[in-house]
Amino acid sequence: MKDRSPKPARGIIVRDGDHGLPYSKGLTANTVIASGLSPARAYRVAQEIEDRLTATGRSSVDIGELRRLTIDVIRAEAGDRYAASYEKWISVGNLDIPMIILIGGGTGVGKSTVATQLAARLGIVRVISTDAIREVMKGTFSKEFMPTLYTSSFDTGEVVKVKSTRADDAVLVGFRDQVSAVSVGVNALIERAVNEGTDVIIEGAHIVPGFITPDAFAKKAVIVWIVVQVDDEALHRSHFYVRAHETRSRPVERYLAHFSEIRKIQKYIKSLALQHGVPIISNYNLDACIGQVIEHVIDSAVEAGKGRPQRKVRAIRGGSR
Repeated sequence: MKDRSPKPARGIIVRDGDHGLPYSKGLTANTVIASGLSPARAYRVAQEIEDRLTATGRSSVDIGELRRLTIDVIRAEAGDRYAASYEKWISVGNLDIPMIILIGGGTGVGKSTVATQLAARLGIVRVISTDAIREVMKGTFSKEFMPTLYTSSFDTGEVVKVKSTRADDAVLVGFRDQVSAVSVGVNALIERAVNEGTDVIIEGAHIVPGFITPDAFAKKAVIVWIVVQVDDEALHRSHFYVRAHETRSRPVERYLAHFSEIRKIQKYIKSLALQHGVPIISNYNLDACIGQVIEHVIDSAVEAGKGRPQRKVRAIRGGSR
């Protein structure tokens, strides 16, 4: 007896040379998000692309033609600005060198959230916190030898071996001591990512301009620096309440008890960012902040890629790495 149950539709095949895969709204939406559109709007664009492809009655489409259709739909749905951003990101995705994104800033400004959202929107699968690097280094250096590794960045002033002549500088002395140590691990991580050709986002309070030296890899990778800040004290405080509610292991009382030190460190990081020409992005609204970060990343990558050879077209950056 023959099986009369309907066979699932294969869908429209996206061809890339001799190979092809079914069109995916999810993958397309992930790529479109890099233009700066919200996930919901990106998915609507992907749905419209599928509707237009289906209306043609064709069984396949070339990836280059799909890209052009995507640009047209983005332009129609969201405007020229987002279409231009998408075109830039496509060119960035074809670069022959990895992208290293460094996100610094004081405690509680939203670095981890920005890094996670940025990774999801740009298709970068490796996100590493400098606190994780610090934890690894604790396995190498004893507490007696390097005490600042064993405490948070904002209360290192209590354990520094050499006290400052000015009491109000103690926290910065301890912070610089910890950052100097962790920066060794950060630089090693950058070097490994460059050698492996792997895109990576490194975020944390230890990403401090002047302590890390990624310029040595400027010709081998796209290096993008960003410092995130929250100028408004009340808003900065509120971040700790939200974080405590979402993560039980981070009690708000501990952070608020050291709030003045946290603000002092933020001011110090900001001063070094200004000194070294690193962009400072305020996190008053997460979506707006992410949009600014994406725009800066894409513009930096486009600038770094001028005159460089291009890879063969890829569906999404990071997908083949």
